[in-house]
Amino acid sequence: MDKIKDTRSFMRITHRYLGFFMAGIMAIYALSGILLVYRDTDFLKKEKLYDKVIAKNLSEKELEKELKMKNLEINKIENSILYFKDGTYNSATGRAKYTKKELPFVIDKMTKLHKAKSADTLSPLNAFFGVCLFFFVVSSFWMFNTKSKPFKRGIKFAVAGLIVSIILLFI
Repeated sequence: MDKIKDTRSFMRITHRYLGFFMAGIMAIYALSGILLVYRDTDFLKKEKLYDKVIAKNLSEKELEKELKMKNLEINKIENSILYFKDGTYNSATGRAKYTKKELPFVIDKMTKLHKAKSADTLSPLNAFFGVCLFFFVVSSFWMFNTKSKPFKRGIKFAVAGLIVSIILLFI
Protein backbone atom coordinates (compact mmCIF):
# COMPACT_ATOMS: atom_id res chain seq x y z
CA MET A 1 0.00 0.00 0.00
CA ASP A 2 2.86 2.41 0.79
CA LYS A 3 4.39 1.76 -2.65
CA ILE A 4 1.10 2.71 -4.35
CA LYS A 5 0.75 5.79 -2.15
CA ASP A 6 4.37 6.82 -2.87
CA THR A 7 3.89 6.40 -6.63
CA ARG A 8 0.62 8.31 -6.51
CA SER A 9 2.19 11.09 -4.45
CA PHE A 10 5.20 11.29 -6.78
CA MET A 11 2.97 11.44 -9.88
CA ARG A 12 0.72 14.13 -8.39
CA ILE A 13 3.61 16.34 -7.23
CA THR A 14 5.57 15.94 -10.47
CA HIS A 15 2.42 16.53 -12.51
CA ARG A 16 1.72 19.71 -10.55
CA TYR A 17 5.16 21.32 -10.78
CA LEU A 18 5.93 20.13 -14.29
CA GLY A 19 2.52 21.53 -15.27
CA PHE A 20 3.40 24.94 -13.83
CA PHE A 21 6.80 24.84 -15.56
CA MET A 22 5.24 23.85 -18.88
CA ALA A 23 2.40 26.43 -18.72
CA GLY A 24 4.33 29.08 -20.66
CA ILE A 25 5.58 26.62 -23.27
CA MET A 26 2.08 25.18 -23.68
CA ALA A 27 0.60 28.67 -24.12
CA ILE A 28 3.05 29.42 -26.95
CA TYR A 29 2.46 26.03 -28.58
CA ALA A 30 -1.31 26.51 -28.29
CA LEU A 31 -1.25 29.97 -29.88
CA SER A 32 1.11 28.93 -32.66
CA GLY A 33 -0.95 25.81 -33.29
CA ILE A 34 -4.08 27.91 -33.73
CA LEU A 35 -2.21 30.19 -36.13
CA LEU A 36 -0.95 27.21 -38.14
CA VAL A 37 -4.52 26.14 -38.82
CA TYR A 38 -4.78 29.30 -40.95
CA ARG A 39 -1.37 29.03 -42.65
CA ASP A 40 -3.06 28.51 -46.03
CA THR A 41 -4.66 31.96 -45.74
CA ASP A 42 -3.14 35.44 -45.56
CA PHE A 43 -4.31 35.92 -41.96
CA LEU A 44 -1.81 38.25 -40.21
CA LYS A 45 0.61 38.07 -43.17
CA LYS A 46 2.29 41.15 -44.58
CA GLU A 47 3.58 41.51 -48.11
CA LYS A 48 7.37 41.86 -48.33
CA LEU A 49 9.25 42.92 -51.46
CA TYR A 50 12.53 41.18 -52.33
CA ASP A 51 15.10 42.37 -54.86
CA LYS A 52 18.22 40.23 -54.86
CA VAL A 53 20.80 38.65 -57.10
CA ILE A 54 21.02 34.87 -57.07
CA ALA A 55 22.67 32.30 -59.32
CA LYS A 56 22.21 32.70 -63.08
CA ASN A 57 20.35 30.35 -65.44
CA LEU A 58 18.39 28.49 -62.76
CA SER A 59 15.72 26.00 -63.78
CA GLU A 60 12.17 26.41 -62.54
CA LYS A 61 12.74 23.88 -59.73
CA GLU A 62 16.07 25.45 -58.73
CA LEU A 63 14.45 28.90 -58.69
CA GLU A 64 11.60 27.59 -56.54
CA LYS A 65 14.11 26.18 -54.06
CA GLU A 66 16.35 29.29 -54.07
CA LEU A 67 13.44 31.69 -53.49
CA LYS A 68 11.74 29.29 -51.05
CA MET A 69 8.45 29.60 -52.94
CA LYS A 70 6.25 26.52 -53.11
CA ASN A 71 4.53 25.70 -56.40
CA LEU A 72 6.42 28.35 -58.34
CA GLU A 73 5.26 28.26 -61.94
CA ILE A 74 6.80 30.21 -64.83
CA ASN A 75 3.98 31.96 -66.74
CA LYS A 76 6.06 33.33 -69.61
CA ILE A 77 9.63 33.98 -70.73
CA GLU A 78 10.59 37.17 -72.55
CA ASN A 79 14.21 37.60 -73.60
CA SER A 80 15.96 36.24 -70.49
CA ILE A 81 13.26 37.31 -68.00
CA LEU A 82 11.09 34.61 -66.45
CA TYR A 83 7.72 35.81 -65.17
CA PHE A 84 5.94 34.03 -62.36
CA LYS A 85 2.93 34.85 -60.20
CA ASP A 86 4.68 37.02 -57.63
CA GLY A 87 7.66 38.36 -59.52
CA THR A 88 10.37 38.04 -62.13
CA TYR A 89 13.77 36.43 -62.52
CA ASN A 90 16.38 37.55 -65.02
CA SER A 91 18.27 34.37 -65.87
CA ALA A 92 21.10 36.33 -67.56
CA THR A 93 21.89 38.54 -64.55
CA GLY A 94 20.45 36.40 -61.73
CA ARG A 95 18.33 39.30 -60.46
CA ALA A 96 15.09 38.22 -58.81
CA LYS A 97 12.33 40.68 -57.90
CA TYR A 98 9.38 39.17 -56.10
CA THR A 99 6.94 39.57 -53.25
CA LYS A 100 6.11 37.10 -50.51
CA LYS A 101 3.47 37.22 -47.83
CA GLU A 102 5.05 36.50 -44.46
CA LEU A 103 4.01 36.42 -40.84
CA PRO A 104 5.45 39.06 -38.49
CA PHE A 105 8.83 38.03 -36.99
CA VAL A 106 7.61 36.88 -33.54
CA ILE A 107 4.62 34.96 -34.89
CA ASP A 108 6.81 33.34 -37.56
CA LYS A 109 9.23 32.18 -34.86
CA MET A 110 6.33 30.79 -32.81
CA THR A 111 4.95 28.77 -35.73
CA LYS A 112 8.41 27.31 -36.40
CA LEU A 113 8.10 25.47 -33.06
CA HIS A 114 5.72 23.04 -34.74
CA LYS A 115 7.84 22.65 -37.87
CA ALA A 116 11.23 21.94 -36.29
CA LYS A 117 13.25 19.05 -37.73
CA SER A 118 15.75 16.93 -35.81
CA ALA A 119 18.68 19.11 -36.96
CA ASP A 120 17.01 22.37 -35.81
CA THR A 121 17.95 24.06 -32.54
CA LEU A 122 14.33 23.77 -31.41
CA SER A 123 14.20 19.97 -31.73
CA PRO A 124 15.25 19.29 -28.10
CA LEU A 125 12.47 21.60 -26.90
CA ASN A 126 9.96 19.77 -29.11
CA ALA A 127 11.11 16.38 -27.83
CA PHE A 128 10.98 17.60 -24.20
CA PHE A 129 7.50 19.02 -24.81
CA GLY A 130 6.30 15.73 -26.29
CA VAL A 131 7.73 13.71 -23.39
CA CYS A 132 6.08 16.10 -20.89
CA LEU A 133 2.72 15.82 -22.62
CA PHE A 134 2.99 12.04 -22.56
CA PHE A 135 3.88 12.20 -18.85
CA PHE A 136 0.76 14.33 -18.25
CA VAL A 137 -1.34 11.68 -19.98
CA VAL A 138 0.10 8.87 -17.87
CA SER A 139 0.27 10.77 -14.57
CA SER A 140 -3.34 11.97 -14.86
CA PHE A 141 -4.43 8.42 -14.03
CA TRP A 142 -2.78 8.79 -10.61
CA MET A 143 -4.68 11.95 -9.69
CA PHE A 144 -7.64 10.08 -8.20
CA ASN A 145 -8.22 6.88 -6.29
CA THR A 146 -9.03 4.13 -8.81
CA LYS A 147 -12.23 3.30 -6.93
CA SER A 148 -13.55 6.87 -6.91
CA LYS A 149 -16.37 8.17 -9.08
CA PRO A 150 -14.22 10.94 -10.70
CA PHE A 151 -11.63 8.34 -11.76
CA LYS A 152 -14.24 6.05 -13.33
CA ARG A 153 -15.83 9.01 -15.12
CA GLY A 154 -12.36 10.17 -16.20
CA ILE A 155 -11.64 6.77 -17.77
CA LYS A 156 -14.84 7.10 -19.83
CA PHE A 157 -13.78 10.56 -21.01
CA ALA A 158 -10.27 9.29 -21.85
CA VAL A 159 -11.68 6.41 -23.91
CA ALA A 160 -14.12 8.79 -25.65
CA GLY A 161 -11.27 11.19 -26.46
CA LEU A 162 -9.17 8.36 -27.86
CA ILE A 163 -12.06 7.12 -30.03
CA VAL A 164 -12.84 10.62 -31.36
CA SER A 165 -9.15 11.16 -32.18
CA ILE A 166 -8.92 7.86 -34.07
CA ILE A 167 -12.12 8.63 -36.01
CA LEU A 168 -10.84 12.11 -36.95
CA LEU A 169 -7.52 10.65 -38.12
CA PHE A 170 -9.32 8.47 -40.66
CA ILE A 171 -11.86 10.98 -41.95
